[in-house]
Amino acid sequence: CNNSVKNNDKEINLTNNIDSASYALGVNIGENIKAQFPDINLKNFELAIKDVLDNKKEPKISGADAQKIIQDFFKKQQEKASESIIEEGEKFLEDNKKRNGVITLESGLQYEILKSGEGAKPSLEDQVTTHYHGTLIDGTVFDSSVERGQPATFPVGGVIKGWTEALQLMAMGSKWKLFVPYSLAYGERGAGPQIGPYTTLIFEVELIKIN
Repeated sequence: CNNSVKNNDKEINLTNNIDSASYALGVNIGENIKAQFPDINLKNFELAIKDVLDNKKEPKISGADAQKIIQDFFKKQQEKASESIIEEGEKFLEDNKKRNGVITLESGLQYEILKSGEGAKPSLEDQVTTHYHGTLIDGTVFDSSVERGQPATFPVGGVIKGWTEALQLMAMGSKWKLFVPYSLAYGERGAGPQIGPYTTLIFEVELIKIN
């Protein structure tokens, strides 16, 4: 049985466990690099591996320095991505506040009244029952009591700052659309896989009851 394959006109032998495991390790590392570092300089990567495996040759960058360089590189990449997300959110809010019916508060929170209520307004110490529908600025839904068909009850002071501020201005029976800057939402940490760091959020909130 000829356990060999051709890859880019080169024959790769897979005749024993070491051969197969070696190739599999390359596949595993390659897939990780492709996902995390698609712009890799493959020549330098290959040279570094050869230098590390060649006991007669010292790598040009030590292991400790290499770790720091990698961390610094990905930190800068993350900072660039964060800057882009911040700019996207700021541009959205800047354009949004020009729309008729959108009110911008001093904090940066924006809201649009979809339905006016005539009941009492909750205080910071109250609990409220609401229906809400939360999306990213591209329309992606990340959480929705409306879709679940079950209103949510929580303390006014126990939610994100944008909600806490808005709820105290809403009369019972109101329905508002909130446009929440990241600083009044989940900040630089984000929340879960769908709400990344520095993300501007949109909510439709209906104040059903003050408990």
